[in-house]
Amino acid sequence: MNFKIILASPRWYCAGVDRAIGMLDDILEKYGAPIFVNHEIVHNKFIVSEFEKKWVVFTDNLDDVEKWQIMVFSAHGVAPSYVQAVADKWIRYIDASCPLVIKVHKEAKKFIASEYEVIYIGQHNHQEAIWVSDNDPEKIHVIANEADLEKLQFSPTQKLVLLNQTTLSVDDTKALISKAQEKFPQLELPSFSDICYATTNRQEAVKNILPEIDKLIIVGSKNSSNSVKLKLLGQKFWKESILIDSPNEIASDFLEWAKSIWISSWASVSEDLVQSVQKFLESQGGLFEKEIVLTKEKMIFPYSLELK
Repeated sequence: MNFKIILASPRWYCAGVDRAIGMLDDILEKYGAPIFVNHEIVHNKFIVSEFEKKWVVFTDNLDDVEKWQIMVFSAHGVAPSYVQAVADKWIRYIDASCPLVIKVHKEAKKFIASEYEVIYIGQHNHQEAIWVSDNDPEKIHVIANEADLEKLQFSPTQKLVLLNQTTLSVDDTKALISKAQEKFPQLELPSFSDICYATTNRQEAVKNILPEIDKLIIVGSKNSSNSVKLKLLGQKFWKESILIDSPNEIASDFLEWAKSIWISSWASVSEDLVQSVQKFLESQGGLFEKEIVLTKEKMIFPYSLELK
């Protein structure tokens, strides 16, 4: 069994993930364990497991955290009410939220202060959407699809703005924005898209799969919105697409009759993990052919002031 292996680029960590992981490593070195993190620092099972081995505790339950202990806010952002609850317990906190998520929080606050209602496209059960809507649950209306949009009713004179989760399908979000503009002609959009650059780049890489590719492997965790979106995008634009955390999840029948396999990953996946998938495929008869670079990412986010 011989098949070609082609890597898609960019993959590896985005600036927000790199910042959050780097901050947590530095906090561990500076303060020592245990360190608490709300939710998961990023949605990647391997990264979370490695930090747990270093006595990092991932929890949303503040009863697990004692006065003066250190809590790190994850890359997904955090609700204003949660920040207040942390402060009320005299827990020291350091914010590792992605600056692009913080941008959406600031946009929501700014528009609400100017008497706008906010239509927010996002997944109802995703931490990012939950935290953003907490800024004002009565004025921020989370919609995930057209059915949610149809339930919304506003007067023609009501000022409206549309914001969205940073990790959505670019194409699906554009389609839903178009529907929202049709229903509410007064709807305003922010100056720049809220979907993060890494999301856009990785989805474009999957959409530009070479014609001879017949299999797609996305390296990422199943609780990662972006990873799931990449897999679904592969299924939409191509043939067989799987989402895996590690090489041992690749079923033998997936490799049967493979001619060319495309490997991509979400931005919370380390390059080491991608390389382990490549090495496994090579052990099964795969031959690395090339890496195709869609674009080069140069974004860097500085650490938060609390850590400095």
